[in-house]
Amino acid sequence: MAHVVEIELAGRTLKLETGRWAKQADGSVVATYGDTVVLATAVASRTAKAGIDFLPLTVDYQEKAYAAGKIPGGYFKREGRPSEKEVLTSRLIDRPLRPLFPEGYYFETQVIAAVLSADQSGTSDVVGITAASAALSVSDIPFHDPVAGVKVARINGEFVINPEMALIKDSDLHLVVAGTADAVMMVEGGANGLPESVMIEAIEAAHAAIKTVVAKILELQKLVGRTKRTVKTEEIDPALSAQVRQMVSGPIREAIFIPNKTARQERLDQIRSEAVAKLKGEDPNRERHVKLVFHALEYTEVRNMILERKVRADGRGPAVTRGETQSLAVVTLGTTDDEQRIDALEGEYYRTFMLHYNFPPFSVGEARPLRTPGRREVGHSALAERALRSVIPGKDKFPYTLRIVSDILESNGSSSMATVCGGSLAMMDAGVPISEPVAGIAMGLIKEGDRVLVLSDILGLEDHLGDMDFKVTGTRTGVTALQMDIKIAGITPALMRQALDQARQGRIHILDQMHAALPAPRANMSAYAPRIFVLKVKQDKIREVIGPGGTTIRGIIAETGVKINVEDSGDITIASADAASAQKAIDAINRITEEVEVGKIYLGTVRKIMDFGAFVEVLPGTDGLVHISQLAHHRVKAVSDEVKEGDQVMVKVMEVDKQGKIRLSRKEAMAPPAGATSESAGA
Repeated sequence: MAHVVEIELAGRTLKLETGRWAKQADGSVVATYGDTVVLATAVASRTAKAGIDFLPLTVDYQEKAYAAGKIPGGYFKREGRPSEKEVLTSRLIDRPLRPLFPEGYYFETQVIAAVLSADQSGTSDVVGITAASAALSVSDIPFHDPVAGVKVARINGEFVINPEMALIKDSDLHLVVAGTADAVMMVEGGANGLPESVMIEAIEAAHAAIKTVVAKILELQKLVGRTKRTVKTEEIDPALSAQVRQMVSGPIREAIFIPNKTARQERLDQIRSEAVAKLKGEDPNRERHVKLVFHALEYTEVRNMILERKVRADGRGPAVTRGETQSLAVVTLGTTDDEQRIDALEGEYYRTFMLHYNFPPFSVGEARPLRTPGRREVGHSALAERALRSVIPGKDKFPYTLRIVSDILESNGSSSMATVCGGSLAMMDAGVPISEPVAGIAMGLIKEGDRVLVLSDILGLEDHLGDMDFKVTGTRTGVTALQMDIKIAGITPALMRQALDQARQGRIHILDQMHAALPAPRANMSAYAPRIFVLKVKQDKIREVIGPGGTTIRGIIAETGVKINVEDSGDITIASADAASAQKAIDAINRITEEVEVGKIYLGTVRKIMDFGAFVEVLPGTDGLVHISQLAHHRVKAVSDEVKEGDQVMVKVMEVDKQGKIRLSRKEAMAPPAGATSESAGA
């Protein structure tokens, strides 16, 4: 039976429908928002795989080319590997859903959100979050706390929910926020160096809209009325738990104080292996139960140590930073030929700034095959790119295509924030005139009831065992990017303010260290960087620069060895490996596009002889008339007595009339004859 609920959201109707499409899935919902339509399905296995002690959740977001009335490019003319947008949106949907499954639910679960129709609003990602949550909610899969997603932007000082794409370019803040009726679960987005207080206001505005959508999902869930599956928590023998606790509690407490990550993990692995070897017995589940108890004790000990003693796994206090992560950040400068063309559902566009993050296995002491970048790498690349984008000058001031590559050489937490700091310094070292340096820091949270502690610069262990991963980047002025993932409910705005304030203090400290190393962008770019110059010519001169069939511009390129790109606007970009070649090309173009100036003397070439005068080319393609009376100081009987075609003569521009005709004088460009007065010379 079909069920539909509707709500007005930011001036458009959001409709959620179930019971008519994909009925063999455990849950399916079609979400329609404006002309954007997303079909989300959820399916979960009925049996859990043996030995699994985690949630095997897979979330995929797919954009169908037909959704925008397009046929895919390429040889096969069908959708291929996921685009970067699809990968990032898959993560956006996954992150708020994952923490809301019940403890002990270890069944293979797959959520697919497919875009069936896409308008130009650019809201298919947040509609996908809402549709996926609704599909899980109407199914019998044990997912009890629906989430919804919205975008929020600040335009002219006002917060706008789900703004059209055309408006976002005028905003100074753009966030994707997902949450339940009670709490925000995820924040992703950027800003142009805004205060932390504005970020909190934006999140609160988004959450207010989220609550209204969640209420509709709950209404739809009630209409469907499916009973949720029961999750049976695996029972562990209390006697075995006591044995494990007695054997490993003390050693775990000692091991987590080992400052070095590798040494600490090796000791913890040793303690666990010794407990397994001593207690596993004949029951095939006993080894797994020992490991489960061990991990529960590790979780408890680390959290209690932080909350009670205000001491962290490597001996730091809550707000102290450390350095066990290394990013090798490298900047490459290119020309317009290096821009990346993106063919998205919303239309085609070009990227002139790209940041790529790589996480090789040796950075965490592992030996495994190298693969193409996964979702995590793509997500970290996007976060760091967003963090730095607002400080890079516009194309009119810095006409380069810019690529940053961050290779992580060592990692123990927040390598994406190391990428931001390294990328900022690398641009300054390359001479990129960024407006301000940017730094980033990852914040964590440990919360047990009323006991709460916010942690600065979290370790990998604290990320794994903590309740929040909150990455904040910015300048001294304000925030440029946020990424927040909450693993528990009940994170209040007051806690977010505390985390943001503590992050600001940490960010300023890091910026101070960066300033000591490199206080400002270098005045000169590397000798290996291309030199790019931009000329502005009148649009009616473009044809002359290009020449018939492109002959003129090809000739300049062949003679100088530069790259030239001509825009319809009249902007001409010249890129060269050396300044001398670029200047040679600039001079050639200036000669073509130069316009004559009244009163200026030119060396021209006689192109045509007439009875009444001679036509002289003063600039390429620009002729003027020297009347017979202006050929010499004496009386001229025949033009051919003074000049012949092909002669080079000095002429002065006397007038350019309204029709563009040029009157020249050879006489005025010549010295007067000896003994002549100025009056007789001009007669």
